[in-house]
Amino acid sequence: MAECTTPIIVALDFHTPEMALDLAAELDPRLCRVKVGKELFTRGGPAMVDKLVARGFDVFLDLKFHDIPNTVAQAVTAAADLGVWMVNVHALGGPTMLAAAREAVDRASHHPQLIAVTILTSMGEADLQAVGLAPDPMVNVLRLARLAREKGLDGAVCSAREAATLRAELGEGFKLVTPGIRPAWAEKGDQTRIMTPAQARAAGSDYLVVGRPVTRAHDPLQALEAILAELAEGSV
Repeated sequence: MAECTTPIIVALDFHTPEMALDLAAELDPRLCRVKVGKELFTRGGPAMVDKLVARGFDVFLDLKFHDIPNTVAQAVTAAADLGVWMVNVHALGGPTMLAAAREAVDRASHHPQLIAVTILTSMGEADLQAVGLAPDPMVNVLRLARLAREKGLDGAVCSAREAATLRAELGEGFKLVTPGIRPAWAEKGDQTRIMTPAQARAAGSDYLVVGRPVTRAHDPLQALEAILAELAEGSV
């Protein structure tokens, strides 16, 4: 099957593996990658990933590993063994944990992209202050993204609104993965720092995580194609 060359990652945030697989059957792995998060992986396990990989999808395993270095290294190794395309860890785990994850991927027979989570897009100033962080999301995102790059990670998850700053600070080789992507015709949902797909790409995002605008559409493939058409036209 042809390799996916689009920046879209569809978030398979469903309650059951069956629902996720039904949605995946309506998509084309040449037009998007897919994300498996905590709920779906907890319910479907490694078999869920195996089935998606078998269907030709690049899988982003979004489990945000955050633990002691050895535990995270073993978890990243297990993810690599599943054949995933991308796996993430939480940058707040610190430099030793990030380095251990990098070494684990390098030792694996399969080498997924290793991405660091910075600050969740659902967190506003009050949330950050409540956990003892600086109230400005950008301050935290930039610090954590710099740490991830220093430890050899391939990129970071960030809000699209922080993408331009990170691109300028960290260079072209550092991949930026941005959730909170909403076409103009879609509902905002629970994300607080969002952009349209075209705006996010213009800001420097490499990969765009899109959930409900595709997964809750009457015709998911048509919705995906509409987003890709918007990107091709460069509309904002």
